[in-house]
Amino acid sequence: MPHLSIVIPAYNEENRIGWTLKETFSYLDKQNYTSEVIVVNDGSTDRTVETARNFESQATGRLRLIENPGNRGKGYSVRNGMLQAAGEIILFFDADLATPTSEIVKVVEPIAGGRYDVVFGSRAIDRSLIGTHQSPAREIIGRAGNLIQFAFTGLRFKDTQCGFKAFRKEAAQAVFKLQRIDGFGFDPEILFIAKKQGWRLLETPVRWNHVEGSKLNPILSPIKVLMEVSTIGWNNLIGKYDSVKAEESADTT
Repeated sequence: MPHLSIVIPAYNEENRIGWTLKETFSYLDKQNYTSEVIVVNDGSTDRTVETARNFESQATGRLRLIENPGNRGKGYSVRNGMLQAAGEIILFFDADLATPTSEIVKVVEPIAGGRYDVVFGSRAIDRSLIGTHQSPAREIIGRAGNLIQFAFTGLRFKDTQCGFKAFRKEAAQAVFKLQRIDGFGFDPEILFIAKKQGWRLLETPVRWNHVEGSKLNPILSPIKVLMEVSTIGWNNLIGKYDSVKAEESADTT
């Protein structure tokens, strides 16, 4: 069993996945623990898979490619990778590597030390760590969205959407089996489930840089995320985040 698994969801990332894997393996090669990297291909129509496979020789058995059944969404991709990961600690981050590999220790060490079960990066705790900012409009939309998310979920975190989250394996298995949102609204959902289950959560400041090339529509995407987040309370009310009921529901679908 590797100490650390890293899950990277990827959809049409041929221009960025190569650099991200190079940086990731460069970091891992310097560590004194075992590791694996899982790239989850979400139905890419470009050369994402071929570009990733170029690192198989460098990875020496540490790179796995998982194929989604078509383009299913970021939430689906992360869940697929997290549930198949073998590591004692499982971290997922975005293919653009907006949060650099130097920050991995910030989310892994508190779990390895036995103090927390879920540790996730935040851009809002210390904004001086943000190098390249998003446009002012995007930042305003993001802050407003976080307030609305609080209204729907009650989560008292400053930044639920940063794509840099680590889980103890047992927590990952328990949380992601109950995840229902396949789109970008899955981030607050998994934190909601983790909190509901009683796992120890830590939000920690990380370095972050906006990377051009995002496939998100700056207007429509936040609206879609908020529509997804609005289902969390209802899902909780009807028992979809209860392990027994969720397993029964899964057996009947």
